[in-house]
Amino acid sequence: ELFHGPTLAFKDYALQLVGRLFDHVLAQRGTRATIVAATSGDTGSAAIEACRGRTRVDIFVLHPKGRVSEVQRRQMTAVIEPNVHNIAIEGTFDDCQDLVKAMFNDAAFRDEMRLAAMNSINWARIMAQIAYYFAAAVALGAPGRPVAFAVPTGNFGNVYAGYAAAQMGLPVAHLMIGSNRNDILTRYMQTGAMEVTAVHPSLSPSMDIQVSSNFERLLFDLYDRDGAALAAAMTTFRRTGRLDPGRERWCRVRALFDGVRCDDEETVAEIARIHAASGELVDPHSAIGVAAARAWAARERIPVVALATAHAAKFPDAVERATGIRPLLPARLADLYDRPERFAVLPNDLAAVQAYVRTHAAAAHAAPT
Repeated sequence: ELFHGPTLAFKDYALQLVGRLFDHVLAQRGTRATIVAATSGDTGSAAIEACRGRTRVDIFVLHPKGRVSEVQRRQMTAVIEPNVHNIAIEGTFDDCQDLVKAMFNDAAFRDEMRLAAMNSINWARIMAQIAYYFAAAVALGAPGRPVAFAVPTGNFGNVYAGYAAAQMGLPVAHLMIGSNRNDILTRYMQTGAMEVTAVHPSLSPSMDIQVSSNFERLLFDLYDRDGAALAAAMTTFRRTGRLDPGRERWCRVRALFDGVRCDDEETVAEIARIHAASGELVDPHSAIGVAAARAWAARERIPVVALATAHAAKFPDAVERATGIRPLLPARLADLYDRPERFAVLPNDLAAVQAYVRTHAAAAHAAPT
């Protein structure tokens, strides 16, 4: 269970560390930074919680308007701090992620605003997440026996941490990707080709993603760390919406990875099955991870760990639909629905977002002495 942090999601494990690292480094340098992040639901609130009230950072979080749960939205927009800025983008998470990448690719803007990242584009995020793979595996007998992991997967950062753990020597037998109907990664695992389709809203909105940015990190290894070759492949992918890395690379992926797809009805059924069997309430993302774990367990007699990534109360409608029980938020968040919200709504337009950041970031005006 990775959802016992301040925002009830696995992202807290890494971001509580990253927020403190930013404080430490910026104090040493005597400067400040402007953090920009895109979120499909959980990164935003975890990043905000890690940065709120800190004197050397402003944080701007872009979320897709109407495409996160109400609890996820309020965990971000009800944080009323001078250094916290929420932006609802009229588009999808992929649009939000593209805007963040475009801001970093604009060298003049990046330097002017002293941009920094808390998305999993920041290696420290991945580094911190590697730790719980080791902790779980050792508890189950590693390195004396291998362990498999099942990971609900959207942007590929969490499961990539498992891959990195394997590269470091952890005996990982397999990594099972759990996808919702936005199943580009599962389709790749099954067919060897990636093809972008429309992003469909689902009961597991944090996985409503078509272009998983961390998958490029895995591709970097599959292309034998040939940056030029990978850049050419990714340029083609962005232009055509299709990527076929070839059978040899696909076979290398399949040696460690596989994928399971659950649509909304299957997700609801899995939440209900888990509750009937154990009395536990799980959120839709975690339920997909458990479904992926069961698919692996049916094939191999190796311990398999399903990563539970969010508290059930972050997605009360889906859980209630499946079980008839509406999960309650922990006491510290009991008044969340009554807290005032503050956020801006902006079009999916780079110039508009940059203008908003420039206007509201302290780094645009003066650094602290």
